[in-house]
Amino acid sequence: MEILIGLGGNLGDRARYLAEAASYLKDMMAVTSQSDIYESEPWGYMHQPRFLNAVVQAETDLEPLGILDLLKAFEINAGRQEIFRYGPRVIDLDLLAYGDWVFQSCRLTLPHPRMHERLFVLQPLCDFRPDWRHPILGKTARTLCDALLQDTPEVARPWQR
Repeated sequence: MEILIGLGGNLGDRARYLAEAASYLKDMMAVTSQSDIYESEPWGYMHQPRFLNAVVQAETDLEPLGILDLLKAFEINAGRQEIFRYGPRVIDLDLLAYGDWVFQSCRLTLPHPRMHERLFVLQPLCDFRPDWRHPILGKTARTLCDALLQDTPEVARPWQR
């Protein structure tokens, strides 16, 4: 199954945490594409450092909740502590989409329920899959991204070391 995973973090050596997460994902599944890294303003709680974000596409036979368990295990091993919702974190890994599945449980909603509202997800996704189609909204990543850019230009931009 083709999946999309969002990577982000805003504490510590942000780039190193993203690189370690990408390497972990390559060990767990067949990563087929990875976006550039983008820097963005915080979302939700604004009084915190800027985030680095990326999106990875992979192929896997794992089920969605199994993937979620792997992502959460990496976050914990990397030192993530849940301070408060939308608060600062060393790493955040989100399963954004699992093929064209629409799924909801108490632990996971697919596609990610807010991915269509987040430039820090859509801009990196457009690096390699602008034609990806949201399974509920029916719109492409490029269309969703362009609509957000009309309202809030340059919220996420390619990261320069």
